[in-house]
Amino acid sequence: MTRSDLVEELAARFAQLTQRDAEFAVKAILDAMNDALARGHRIEIRGFGSFSVTHRLPRMGRNPRSGESVAIPEKRVPHFKPGKALRQAVDLRTDTLTQSTQ
Repeated sequence: MTRSDLVEELAARFAQLTQRDAEFAVKAILDAMNDALARGHRIEIRGFGSFSVTHRLPRMGRNPRSGESVAIPEKRVPHFKPGKALRQAVDLRTDTLTQSTQ
């Protein structure tokens, strides 16, 4: 699902929202999440999952083309951990799809 698919789904579910309002809502939510993660905060959405920032230490990597060693600097990366309800919903949906194709 892309961002535009999400906007279309939101506009379709809520008739009082125009496409433009739905787009504004999705942009506002994603911007707020982006800002929170950039500040190092944790985001928890009950039943969906949590987003956090993980710190990766510097390490030595290898250029796959030349085989040369490359220093990879430390960095902060976003991390998503799905909630129990999301994991169960995906598992149930996967089981249903697997059984219907057999």
